[in-house]
Amino acid sequence: MIDIKIIRQNPELVKDSIKKRNLKLNLDDFIELDKRRLEIQKEVEELQAIRNKTSKDIPTISDISEKQKKVAEMKEVWEKIKDLEEKMNETNERYFWMLYSIPNFLSPTAAIWATEDENKIDYVSWEKRIFDFTPKAHYEIGEARWWIDTEKWAEVSWARFWYLKWDLVILQFAIINYVMDFMWKRWFTPVIPPFLVREKAMFWTGFFPAEKSEIYRVNPDEDDLYLIWTSEVPLTSYHMDETIDVTNPIKYLWYSSCFRREAWSYGKDMKWILRWHQFDKLEMVCFCKPEESEKIHDFMVSLEEEIWQSFWIPYQKMNICSWDLWNPAMKKYDLEAWMPAQEKYREVTSCSNVWSFQSRRLNIKYKKDDWSLDFVYTLNWTVIAFSRCLIAIMENFQNEDMTITIPEVLRNYMWGREIL
Repeated sequence: MIDIKIIRQNPELVKDSIKKRNLKLNLDDFIELDKRRLEIQKEVEELQAIRNKTSKDIPTISDISEKQKKVAEMKEVWEKIKDLEEKMNETNERYFWMLYSIPNFLSPTAAIWATEDENKIDYVSWEKRIFDFTPKAHYEIGEARWWIDTEKWAEVSWARFWYLKWDLVILQFAIINYVMDFMWKRWFTPVIPPFLVREKAMFWTGFFPAEKSEIYRVNPDEDDLYLIWTSEVPLTSYHMDETIDVTNPIKYLWYSSCFRREAWSYGKDMKWILRWHQFDKLEMVCFCKPEESEKIHDFMVSLEEEIWQSFWIPYQKMNICSWDLWNPAMKKYDLEAWMPAQEKYREVTSCSNVWSFQSRRLNIKYKKDDWSLDFVYTLNWTVIAFSRCLIAIMENFQNEDMTITIPEVLRNYMWGREIL
């Protein structure tokens, strides 16, 4: 959520952000609604003042007819207040829905383009491997080696769920242990969050209303909880309604399963473990002072690159264009790893700076040097999405006999094994 004062004082700035994100939002409608809401609020406050004064005056009036007249006036005031409060409730419902749909501002260094095809490539790592045989897709290797069960998943769950088995499971845990070790040495606090959250947590972190169609809802008539799309939701909400100390940035690293309906991807990537309803990730959230956020954003991205460089997997660093940014992000970098069987780069990590967009909703503040309070800035980062990391390793390190050479940095976490 952006500051309502900025919307009122500089609406053209907000309209520019909406236009560059290619969103169909009419800010003028919201501004008119905001004016109407303030008018109703003013009327209510004026009537409440009359009511309060009259309530104090009535006991002091000795004339019965005058007292009855004042009581009758009070009833009229009460009825007007009641009507206005009903109007305010109706107005508030639309007002907050529109307010929560307004996107964050864009960083001056964000890529401003019209389509996702125009994401800016900032960096490309080393050359792709040249195979002396035709590389196979990860699912072909997984099926042949009994690592991916493509039959039982639909019987037990549904499409886009599956079983990972044998060496692939061990490889995933090796990646987990390696990355946890890597991040622990850089002073990140490990956390395992809850996987179910209340609706307000989804709203306050900016996933509702925009992404509501993508989220699984659980027991709506009883618990009314939502399966998390990302651990960013419970972890950013962890400090809701708190004033926190960010003398040193607070850095959390969490492991979780995540759940997405993939409502808009019907028929895409069905043979791959690239796009599924349940997947595991290591992610990070950082709370910091506003003036430190850009430096920390660059630092987080550098850690992403260091991890992928240690795997020796070709990747490209993308400055995500304004059209492709989700509402809370003012700037985002993605890393895309080379997938030989697809002959294309695919997203494997992302790192977003969201300024105070989430903390303003969540009411997370810090104490400035002058002892005044201000909203912290938050950043979030997918360190490793394990299914995509497994794909990249299987396809880039495959051998002609469908064995997999284990990246050197992972071998200590796999009891010294070199080949799967």
